[in-house]
Amino acid sequence: MKVYLDNGTTTPVAREVVEAMLPYFTEKFGHPIFPYTPGLEAAEAVERSQRIIAGTINARPEEVVLTSGATQSNDMAIRGVAYANRHRGRHIITSRVENPSVLRVCERLEKEGFKVDYLPVDKEGFVDTAELERRLTEETILVSVANVNDEIGTIEPVEEIGEILSGRREKVYFHVNAAAGYGRVRVDVKKMGVDLLSLSAHKVHGPKGVGALFIAEGTPIEPVTYGYISMFKLKPGTENVPGIVGFGRAAELMAENFGRDVAHMRRLRDRLLSGLEEIPYTVINGPRGEKRSPANVSCSFKGVEGESMMLHLDLNGISVATGSACSTTKLQPSHVLTAIGVKAAVAHGTIRFTLSRYNTEEEVDYTLSVVPRVVEHLRRISPVKPEQL
Repeated sequence: MKVYLDNGTTTPVAREVVEAMLPYFTEKFGHPIFPYTPGLEAAEAVERSQRIIAGTINARPEEVVLTSGATQSNDMAIRGVAYANRHRGRHIITSRVENPSVLRVCERLEKEGFKVDYLPVDKEGFVDTAELERRLTEETILVSVANVNDEIGTIEPVEEIGEILSGRREKVYFHVNAAAGYGRVRVDVKKMGVDLLSLSAHKVHGPKGVGALFIAEGTPIEPVTYGYISMFKLKPGTENVPGIVGFGRAAELMAENFGRDVAHMRRLRDRLLSGLEEIPYTVINGPRGEKRSPANVSCSFKGVEGESMMLHLDLNGISVATGSACSTTKLQPSHVLTAIGVKAAVAHGTIRFTLSRYNTEEEVDYTLSVVPRVVEHLRRISPVKPEQL
Protein backbone atom coordinates (compact mmCIF):
# COMPACT_ATOMS: atom_id res chain seq x y z
CA MET A 1 0.00 0.00 0.00
CA LYS A 2 1.30 3.48 -0.89
CA VAL A 3 0.47 6.24 1.60
CA TYR A 4 1.60 9.83 1.09
CA LEU A 5 1.60 11.75 4.39
CA ASP A 6 3.96 14.63 3.58
CA ASN A 7 1.42 17.09 2.21
CA GLY A 8 2.98 19.85 4.32
CA THR A 9 6.04 19.70 2.06
CA THR A 10 4.13 19.41 -1.20
CA THR A 11 0.85 17.99 -2.47
CA PRO A 12 -0.03 15.91 -5.52
CA VAL A 13 -1.41 18.07 -8.30
CA ALA A 14 -5.16 17.56 -8.71
CA ARG A 15 -6.19 16.03 -12.04
CA GLU A 16 -8.56 18.92 -12.67
CA VAL A 17 -5.61 21.28 -12.26
CA VAL A 18 -3.49 19.39 -14.78
CA GLU A 19 -6.38 19.43 -17.26
CA ALA A 20 -6.78 23.19 -16.86
CA MET A 21 -3.05 23.78 -17.41
CA LEU A 22 -2.48 21.62 -20.49
CA PRO A 23 -3.86 23.98 -23.18
CA TYR A 24 -1.50 26.74 -22.01
CA PHE A 25 1.56 24.69 -22.89
CA THR A 26 0.67 24.01 -26.51
CA GLU A 27 -2.52 25.72 -27.74
CA LYS A 28 -2.70 28.98 -25.75
CA PHE A 29 1.01 29.54 -25.33
CA GLY A 30 1.18 33.30 -26.00
CA HIS A 31 3.04 35.89 -23.97
CA PRO A 32 0.46 37.78 -21.88
CA ILE A 33 1.89 41.22 -22.53
CA PHE A 34 1.30 41.19 -26.31
CA PRO A 35 -2.13 42.36 -27.59
CA TYR A 36 -2.62 39.78 -30.34
CA THR A 37 -4.92 36.79 -29.88
CA PRO A 38 -2.46 34.30 -28.26
CA GLY A 39 -1.24 37.01 -25.91
CA LEU A 40 -4.74 38.14 -25.01
CA GLU A 41 -5.72 34.53 -24.24
CA ALA A 42 -2.77 34.20 -21.89
CA ALA A 43 -3.42 37.57 -20.22
CA GLU A 44 -7.09 36.71 -19.72
CA ALA A 45 -6.09 33.40 -18.11
CA VAL A 46 -3.68 35.13 -15.72
CA GLU A 47 -6.29 37.72 -14.76
CA ARG A 48 -8.93 35.04 -14.19
CA SER A 49 -6.63 33.19 -11.78
CA GLN A 50 -5.82 36.48 -10.11
CA ARG A 51 -9.55 37.05 -9.52
CA ILE A 52 -10.09 33.53 -8.19
CA ILE A 53 -7.16 33.64 -5.77
CA ALA A 54 -8.14 37.11 -4.58
CA GLY A 55 -11.68 35.89 -3.92
CA THR A 56 -10.46 33.06 -1.69
CA ILE A 57 -8.75 35.53 0.68
CA ASN A 58 -11.30 38.38 0.49
CA ALA A 59 -8.99 40.66 -1.49
CA ARG A 60 -9.32 42.61 -4.73
CA PRO A 61 -7.66 41.16 -7.84
CA GLU A 62 -5.33 44.12 -8.28
CA GLU A 63 -3.98 43.47 -4.77
CA VAL A 64 -2.64 40.04 -5.81
CA VAL A 65 0.77 39.63 -7.47
CA LEU A 66 1.56 36.20 -8.93
CA THR A 67 5.02 34.97 -7.93
CA SER A 68 7.19 31.86 -8.17
CA GLY A 69 6.04 30.66 -4.73
CA ALA A 70 5.82 31.57 -1.06
CA THR A 71 9.60 31.89 -0.73
CA GLN A 72 9.70 34.66 -3.31
CA SER A 73 6.52 36.21 -1.87
CA ASN A 74 8.05 36.32 1.62
CA ASP A 75 11.23 37.93 0.30
CA MET A 76 9.31 40.49 -1.77
CA ALA A 77 7.07 41.37 1.17
CA ILE A 78 9.67 41.66 3.93
CA ARG A 79 12.54 43.30 2.05
CA GLY A 80 10.22 45.35 -0.15
CA VAL A 81 8.41 46.94 2.81
CA ALA A 82 11.62 47.27 4.82
CA TYR A 83 13.34 49.21 2.02
CA ALA A 84 10.31 51.40 1.33
CA ASN A 85 9.97 52.41 4.98
CA ARG A 86 13.57 52.56 6.23
CA HIS A 87 13.43 56.35 6.25
CA ARG A 88 11.15 56.22 9.29
CA GLY A 89 12.39 53.08 11.07
CA ARG A 90 14.54 49.96 10.81
CA HIS A 91 12.91 47.67 13.37
CA ILE A 92 11.23 44.38 12.38
CA ILE A 93 9.54 41.79 14.59
CA THR A 94 9.10 38.13 13.72
CA SER A 95 9.12 34.88 15.71
CA ARG A 96 11.67 32.16 16.35
CA VAL A 97 9.50 29.51 14.71
CA GLU A 98 9.04 31.07 11.27
CA ASN A 99 9.86 29.25 8.05
CA PRO A 100 13.48 29.66 6.87
CA SER A 101 12.18 31.69 3.91
CA VAL A 102 11.26 34.37 6.46
CA LEU A 103 14.15 33.95 8.88
CA ARG A 104 16.86 34.05 6.19
CA VAL A 105 15.44 37.30 4.80
CA CYS A 106 15.42 38.84 8.28
CA GLU A 107 19.01 37.74 8.85
CA ARG A 108 19.97 39.40 5.59
CA LEU A 109 18.30 42.63 6.66
CA GLU A 110 20.21 42.55 9.94
CA LYS A 111 23.42 42.63 7.92
CA GLU A 112 22.07 45.73 6.18
CA GLY A 113 21.54 47.62 9.43
CA PHE A 114 17.99 46.63 10.35
CA LYS A 115 17.17 45.45 13.88
CA VAL A 116 15.12 42.26 14.11
CA ASP A 117 13.43 40.94 17.25
CA TYR A 118 12.71 37.20 17.22
CA LEU A 119 9.78 36.55 19.56
CA PRO A 120 9.91 33.47 21.80
CA VAL A 121 7.01 31.03 21.82
CA ASP A 122 5.47 28.82 24.49
CA LYS A 123 5.70 25.03 24.63
CA GLU A 124 2.90 24.69 22.06
CA GLY A 125 4.45 27.19 19.65
CA PHE A 126 2.19 30.17 20.30
CA VAL A 127 3.55 33.68 19.98
CA ASP A 128 3.05 35.78 23.13
CA THR A 129 1.04 38.76 21.89
CA ALA A 130 1.72 40.69 25.10
CA GLU A 131 5.46 40.30 24.48
CA LEU A 132 4.93 41.42 20.88
CA GLU A 133 3.17 44.54 22.12
CA ARG A 134 6.00 45.27 24.58
CA ARG A 135 8.60 45.10 21.83
CA LEU A 136 6.86 47.54 19.50
CA THR A 137 8.65 50.88 19.27
CA GLU A 138 8.40 54.03 17.19
CA GLU A 139 11.06 52.46 14.94
CA THR A 140 8.98 49.33 14.22
CA ILE A 141 7.90 49.17 10.58
CA LEU A 142 6.98 45.50 10.04
CA VAL A 143 5.76 42.40 11.86
CA SER A 144 5.88 38.98 10.15
CA VAL A 145 4.16 35.95 11.72
CA ALA A 146 2.79 32.88 9.92
CA ASN A 147 -0.85 32.00 10.49
CA VAL A 148 -0.01 28.28 10.79
CA ASN A 149 3.32 26.80 11.77
CA ASP A 150 4.37 24.40 9.06
CA GLU A 151 6.17 21.98 11.41
CA ILE A 152 3.93 21.58 14.45
CA GLY A 153 0.61 22.94 13.16
CA THR A 154 0.13 25.77 15.68
CA ILE A 155 -2.55 28.22 14.53
CA GLU A 156 -1.13 31.57 15.60
CA PRO A 157 -3.31 34.44 16.92
CA VAL A 158 -2.88 36.55 13.80
CA GLU A 159 -6.21 38.36 14.16
CA GLU A 160 -5.19 39.48 17.64
CA ILE A 161 -1.84 40.67 16.28
CA GLY A 162 -3.66 42.54 13.52
CA GLU A 163 -5.82 44.30 16.12
CA ILE A 164 -2.78 45.28 18.19
CA LEU A 165 -1.03 46.74 15.16
CA SER A 166 -4.12 48.58 13.92
CA GLY A 167 -4.25 50.51 17.18
CA ARG A 168 -0.77 51.97 16.76
CA ARG A 169 -0.35 55.70 16.10
CA GLU A 170 2.49 54.99 13.66
CA LYS A 171 1.66 52.47 10.94
CA VAL A 172 3.25 49.04 11.45
CA TYR A 173 2.83 46.79 8.42
CA PHE A 174 1.75 43.21 9.03
CA HIS A 175 2.92 40.30 6.87
CA VAL A 176 1.60 36.75 7.19
CA ASN A 177 3.15 33.74 5.53
CA ALA A 178 -0.02 31.70 4.90
CA ALA A 179 1.54 28.92 2.82
CA ALA A 180 0.94 26.28 5.52
CA GLY A 181 -2.49 27.63 6.47
CA TYR A 182 -4.09 28.19 3.08
CA GLY A 183 -6.61 25.43 2.44
CA ARG A 184 -6.52 24.34 6.10
CA VAL A 185 -7.82 27.41 7.95
CA ARG A 186 -9.89 30.36 6.80
CA VAL A 187 -7.78 33.12 5.31
CA ASP A 188 -9.46 36.54 5.21
CA VAL A 189 -7.04 39.43 4.83
CA LYS A 190 -9.55 41.94 6.14
CA LYS A 191 -10.44 39.99 9.30
CA MET A 192 -6.78 39.27 9.91
CA GLY A 193 -5.84 42.92 9.44
CA VAL A 194 -2.85 42.06 7.25
CA ASP A 195 -1.09 44.27 4.74
CA LEU A 196 0.81 41.48 3.02
CA LEU A 197 0.14 37.75 2.75
CA SER A 198 2.07 34.96 1.02
CA LEU A 199 0.61 31.87 -0.66
CA SER A 200 1.96 28.85 -2.50
CA ALA A 201 0.15 26.74 -5.10
CA HIS A 202 1.88 23.44 -4.47
CA LYS A 203 0.54 23.28 -0.90
CA VAL A 204 -3.08 23.12 -2.18
CA HIS A 205 -2.79 20.56 -4.99
CA GLY A 206 -1.51 23.10 -7.50
CA PRO A 207 1.77 23.05 -9.44
CA LYS A 208 5.19 23.86 -8.03
CA GLY A 209 6.91 27.10 -8.93
CA VAL A 210 3.96 29.47 -8.56
CA GLY A 211 2.58 31.46 -5.65
CA ALA A 212 1.01 34.79 -4.79
CA LEU A 213 1.59 37.86 -2.67
CA PHE A 214 -1.32 39.94 -1.43
CA ILE A 215 -0.37 43.59 -1.03
CA ALA A 216 -3.07 45.83 0.44
CA GLU A 217 -3.72 48.96 -1.56
CA GLY A 218 -1.56 51.82 -0.39
CA THR A 219 1.17 49.65 1.12
CA PRO A 220 4.56 51.20 0.26
CA ILE A 221 6.79 48.52 -1.20
CA GLU A 222 9.92 48.53 -3.35
CA PRO A 223 10.90 45.85 -5.88
CA VAL A 224 13.72 43.58 -4.76
CA THR A 225 14.43 42.13 -8.22
CA TYR A 226 14.74 43.98 -11.51
CA GLY A 227 14.42 43.11 -15.16
CA TYR A 228 11.87 42.70 -17.94
CA ILE A 229 8.49 43.99 -16.71
CA SER A 230 5.45 42.06 -17.87
CA MET A 231 2.11 42.05 -16.02
CA PHE A 232 3.46 42.63 -12.50
CA LYS A 233 5.90 45.44 -11.78
CA LEU A 234 7.16 43.87 -8.56
CA LYS A 235 7.95 40.56 -10.26
CA PRO A 236 9.86 41.07 -13.49
CA GLY A 237 10.02 38.39 -16.16
CA THR A 238 7.60 36.37 -18.23
CA GLU A 239 4.70 34.94 -16.27
CA ASN A 240 4.44 31.19 -15.74
CA VAL A 241 1.05 31.14 -17.44
CA PRO A 242 0.35 27.37 -17.18
CA GLY A 243 1.37 27.43 -13.51
CA ILE A 244 -0.79 30.47 -12.79
CA VAL A 245 -3.75 28.80 -14.49
CA GLY A 246 -3.09 25.74 -12.34
CA PHE A 247 -2.95 27.81 -9.18
CA GLY A 248 -6.26 29.45 -10.06
CA ARG A 249 -7.94 26.09 -10.62
CA ALA A 250 -6.44 24.65 -7.42
CA ALA A 251 -7.67 27.66 -5.44
CA GLU A 252 -11.12 27.25 -6.99
CA LEU A 253 -11.30 23.57 -6.01
CA MET A 254 -10.04 24.35 -2.52
CA ALA A 255 -12.69 27.02 -1.96
CA GLU A 256 -15.57 24.94 -3.37
CA ASN A 257 -15.23 22.16 -0.78
CA PHE A 258 -13.32 23.92 1.99
CA GLY A 259 -15.57 23.04 4.93
CA ARG A 260 -15.99 19.40 3.91
CA ASP A 261 -12.28 18.89 3.25
CA VAL A 262 -11.17 20.53 6.49
CA ALA A 263 -13.60 18.37 8.48
CA HIS A 264 -12.27 15.28 6.68
CA MET A 265 -8.64 16.15 7.43
CA ARG A 266 -9.49 16.90 11.06
CA ARG A 267 -11.12 13.48 11.51
CA LEU A 268 -8.08 11.76 10.05
CA ARG A 269 -5.73 13.92 12.15
CA ASP A 270 -7.50 12.97 15.37
CA ARG A 271 -7.58 9.29 14.39
CA LEU A 272 -3.85 9.38 13.70
CA LEU A 273 -3.06 11.31 16.88
CA SER A 274 -5.03 8.90 19.05
CA GLY A 275 -3.27 5.89 17.58
CA LEU A 276 0.23 7.33 17.82
CA GLU A 277 -0.30 8.39 21.44
CA GLU A 278 -0.70 4.74 22.38
CA ILE A 279 2.95 4.10 21.49
CA PRO A 280 5.00 4.38 24.71
CA TYR A 281 7.42 7.29 25.08
CA THR A 282 5.79 9.31 22.32
CA VAL A 283 5.50 13.09 22.58
CA ILE A 284 2.96 15.08 20.56
CA ASN A 285 4.39 18.43 19.50
CA GLY A 286 2.11 21.46 19.26
CA PRO A 287 -1.41 22.19 20.51
CA ARG A 288 -4.57 20.09 20.41
CA GLY A 289 -8.05 20.63 19.03
CA GLU A 290 -9.14 23.76 17.20
CA LYS A 291 -5.82 25.53 17.67
CA ARG A 292 -3.98 22.94 15.61
CA SER A 293 -3.96 22.68 11.83
CA PRO A 294 -6.39 19.95 10.74
CA ALA A 295 -3.66 18.55 8.50
CA ASN A 296 -0.75 18.30 10.96
CA VAL A 297 0.52 15.61 13.32
CA SER A 298 4.02 16.06 14.74
CA CYS A 299 5.38 13.33 17.03
CA SER A 300 8.72 12.77 18.72
CA PHE A 301 9.45 9.08 19.34
CA LYS A 302 11.99 8.84 22.15
CA GLY A 303 14.90 6.50 21.51
CA VAL A 304 14.39 6.59 17.74
CA GLU A 305 16.39 8.37 15.06
CA GLY A 306 13.97 10.23 12.79
CA GLU A 307 15.96 9.68 9.58
CA SER A 308 15.99 5.92 10.17
CA MET A 309 12.30 5.90 10.91
CA MET A 310 11.50 7.89 7.79
CA LEU A 311 13.44 5.40 5.66
CA HIS A 312 11.82 2.38 7.32
CA LEU A 313 8.38 3.85 6.78
CA ASP A 314 9.31 4.50 3.16
CA LEU A 315 10.18 0.82 2.76
CA ASN A 316 6.61 0.14 3.88
CA GLY A 317 5.19 2.56 1.33
CA ILE A 318 4.59 5.48 3.75
CA SER A 319 6.02 8.91 2.93
CA VAL A 320 6.57 11.32 5.84
CA ALA A 321 8.93 14.15 6.81
CA THR A 322 11.43 14.29 9.64
CA GLY A 323 12.34 17.48 11.49
CA SER A 324 11.94 20.60 9.38
CA ALA A 325 10.71 19.75 5.91
CA CYS A 326 12.81 22.63 4.55
CA SER A 327 15.99 21.50 6.31
CA THR A 328 16.04 17.72 5.96
CA THR A 329 19.73 17.69 4.93
CA LYS A 330 20.82 19.32 8.19
CA LEU A 331 21.94 17.36 11.22
CA GLN A 332 20.97 19.92 13.87
CA PRO A 333 17.51 19.64 15.43
CA SER A 334 14.65 21.69 14.05
CA HIS A 335 14.69 25.33 15.17
CA VAL A 336 10.94 25.07 15.82
CA LEU A 337 11.28 22.10 18.16
CA THR A 338 14.20 23.77 19.92
CA ALA A 339 12.12 26.94 20.37
CA ILE A 340 9.27 25.04 22.09
CA GLY A 341 11.72 23.37 24.47
CA VAL A 342 12.14 19.90 22.96
CA LYS A 343 15.54 18.41 23.89
CA ALA A 344 17.88 17.78 20.96
CA ALA A 345 17.98 14.03 21.57
CA VAL A 346 14.18 13.89 21.47
CA ALA A 347 13.86 16.31 18.55
CA HIS A 348 15.99 14.02 16.38
CA GLY A 349 13.26 11.39 16.70
CA THR A 350 10.53 13.63 15.31
CA ILE A 351 8.27 12.67 12.43
CA ARG A 352 5.78 15.02 10.81
CA PHE A 353 2.68 13.49 9.24
CA THR A 354 0.65 15.91 7.11
CA LEU A 355 -2.70 15.12 5.53
CA SER A 356 -4.66 16.26 2.51
CA ARG A 357 -8.22 15.90 1.28
CA TYR A 358 -7.15 12.83 -0.70
CA ASN A 359 -6.01 10.75 2.29
CA THR A 360 -8.33 8.03 3.60
CA GLU A 361 -9.14 6.23 6.85
CA GLU A 362 -7.66 3.06 5.35
CA GLU A 363 -4.35 4.86 4.82
CA VAL A 364 -4.33 6.14 8.39
CA ASP A 365 -5.13 2.69 9.77
CA TYR A 366 -2.38 1.13 7.66
CA THR A 367 0.05 3.75 8.95
CA LEU A 368 -0.98 2.99 12.53
CA SER A 369 -0.33 -0.70 11.90
CA VAL A 370 3.20 -0.01 10.62
CA VAL A 371 4.53 2.79 12.85
CA PRO A 372 4.49 0.84 16.17
CA ARG A 373 6.40 -2.05 14.56
CA VAL A 374 9.02 0.33 13.13
CA VAL A 375 9.40 2.17 16.44
CA GLU A 376 9.77 -1.10 18.34
CA HIS A 377 12.40 -2.37 15.90
CA LEU A 378 14.45 0.83 15.96
CA ARG A 379 14.34 1.05 19.75
CA ARG A 380 15.50 -2.53 20.02
CA ILE A 381 18.68 -1.78 18.06
CA SER A 382 19.26 1.72 19.45
CA PRO A 383 22.00 2.30 22.04
CA VAL A 384 19.79 5.00 23.60
CA LYS A 385 16.79 3.81 25.57
CA PRO A 386 13.61 5.93 25.54
CA GLU A 387 13.28 5.92 29.32
CA GLN A 388 16.66 7.65 29.53
CA LEU A 389 15.42 10.71 27.61
